[in-house]
Amino acid sequence: MMLRVWKWYQSCLSQHPLKTQVISSGVLWGVGDIAAQYITHSTTRNRLQLSHDKAEDFKVNWKRVAITSTFGFAFVGPVGHFWYENLDKFIKLKLHLKPNSARFVAAKVAMDGLIFGPLDLLVFFTYMGFSTGKNADQVKEDLKRDFIPALMLEGGVWPIVQVANFRYVPVRYQLLYVNIFCLLDSAFLSWVEQQKDAAWKQWLTSFASFKDR
Repeated sequence: MMLRVWKWYQSCLSQHPLKTQVISSGVLWGVGDIAAQYITHSTTRNRLQLSHDKAEDFKVNWKRVAITSTFGFAFVGPVGHFWYENLDKFIKLKLHLKPNSARFVAAKVAMDGLIFGPLDLLVFFTYMGFSTGKNADQVKEDLKRDFIPALMLEGGVWPIVQVANFRYVPVRYQLLYVNIFCLLDSAFLSWVEQQKDAAWKQWLTSFASFKDR
C-alpha cells in the first residue's frame, strides 16, 4: 500500500511538481494545526489538573484548520517550491560551489536560515493575525510576542534538518523532505501562536533584548 502511494507521489511530482507541492503543503499544514490544537488542549487540561469528567472533550476548530491550511496552499507550497529549486541553481551557477561539498551545504543552510526562515515566520504570524480579524496594531503586537521566540527555537532545529537535507537528499526530493518536517513545523508554529502571552515567550523575548544591549 505504502509503496503504491510512494510511486503515485513520484509520478505526480515528476508530472506536476508545483501543483503537487502546493497540495501536499496545504494538507500537511492543516494536519499540523489539528495536532497543535490537540497538544494545546491536552497541556491546558494537564496544567489545570482537570479530570476527564470536568474537562471538555477535544473539538477541532475547523475554521482555524482552514486558515492554516490556506497558508500552506498559498505560501509554503509555491514559495517553497521555487525557493529550493532556485537556491540550488544559484549556489551552483553563481557561487560555483561543488554540489554536496561542505561549503555547498553550509551556504545553502546559511541562506535558508537567514532568508527563507525569517520570511516564513513573518508571513505566517502576520497572515494568522489578519485572518482572525485583528487590526494592524494587534498584529504588530503579536509579532513582537511570537516572532523572536519562534525564530530562536526554530533556529536551533532547522539548520540540523537542512544539513541532512542538502547533503544526502537528491534535489528532486528535497521539497518532499522539507514538507514532511513542515508537518511538525506547522504544529509547532500553530502551538506557538495559540500560547498567547506564555511565560516562556516573555523570557525568550527579554533574553534576546538583553543580548542586543
